[in-house]
Amino acid sequence: MSTQSVVREGTVVSPGEVVRYNYEERLCHWANGLTYVFCLLTGLAFYSPYLYWLSVVGGGPATSRFLHPWVGVLFFLAVLWMHKLWRREMAHAPEDDDWKQKMKFYVTNQDHLVPPQGRFNAGQKLFYWLMYYCAWVFMISGLIMWFPEKIAGGAHWLLLIMIPVHAVTALISIAGFIIHIYMGVLLVPGGLKGVLYGRVSEEWAAHHHRLWYQKIKKQ
Repeated sequence: MSTQSVVREGTVVSPGEVVRYNYEERLCHWANGLTYVFCLLTGLAFYSPYLYWLSVVGGGPATSRFLHPWVGVLFFLAVLWMHKLWRREMAHAPEDDDWKQKMKFYVTNQDHLVPPQGRFNAGQKLFYWLMYYCAWVFMISGLIMWFPEKIAGGAHWLLLIMIPVHAVTALISIAGFIIHIYMGVLLVPGGLKGVLYGRVSEEWAAHHHRLWYQKIKKQ
């Protein structure tokens, strides 16, 4: 089968390349990333006076305070959009257990010892589900902090619980986000190209996601 026939959503690729992400997937991914980073930076500005300068991202303290919850809603909707696109491919697969057992080889860049993977490896799936559930916690705790009187009904104890829950969830998601950037961009050269342009070389696909590559070659 020629490489030209390996297309998704009508996207034509050059010889020697395969489509990694179609336009909708890339748009969704960047919507997730940009809204998350905005909420991350403005949230850190509120978290500590030493980081208050980060509020410049939202146009200043007052504007950031106004925009933070609204952009948070957009982030949550983007996560739901991504869940609609990828929930089936993020389900557990038999090769995931093998990847977890040999994860050290992936981290140390010994790719020849990493077991063949599908479109997403177990590490990517773990990050996906981490952010998915974090988004729900963000949304629930955020709404209670946003409208404490209407939602909590004056139950200040609930508000006092939601504030640290929101903060701890943010710290957990930040840790996952940093690992995601490091592993996906710095540790695996060529991965960023797929996110930006939707295309990767056949060599890259066969090397990092062999099971997925073999599947699309048969289509």
